Amino acid sequence: MAKQPNVPITEHLAYLLAQANREINRQLELRLSKEGVPVEQWRILKVLSDGDGHSMGELADAVLLNHPTLTKMIDRMVSDALVYRVQDPNDRRKVLMFISDRGKVLCRKLNSLAVDQEEHILESYGDKSTSELKRLLESLIDSSN
Repeated sequence: MAKQPNVPITEHLAYLLAQANREINRQLELRLSKEGVPVEQWRILKVLSDGDGHSMGELADAVLLNHPTLTKMIDRMVSDALVYRVQDPNDRRKVLMFISDRGKVLCRKLNSLAVDQEEHILESYGDKSTSELKRLLESLIDSSN
């Protein structure tokens, strides 16, 4: 691959991905702020809504948060009765996180707000472009693993 000297950072893929992520999160934050919930909490609720119970490590990977940040957020969510902890019956050293009934209700509300945002993106860029972007990003992620 040829070296590209003096290419501004704003033309690098990593920069463009970070900028796109920031903008999408900003727009989603605006929608979720109506419920007073940060995007990260919605991601946690979304993952836990499968009902399977997840360890903190699994959850950190799934929601893209570091462990200390996740722990603080989970503590707050436990206090708000959105999630709860259960000792793993197969490994007493591990704790599994589950979504509460209250968390499920909130998650459904937040999901509808997130769907509204996705519909806005679809309206702006069209179904074909949006699908292609998702496919390319998933391919990029898969090829990195």
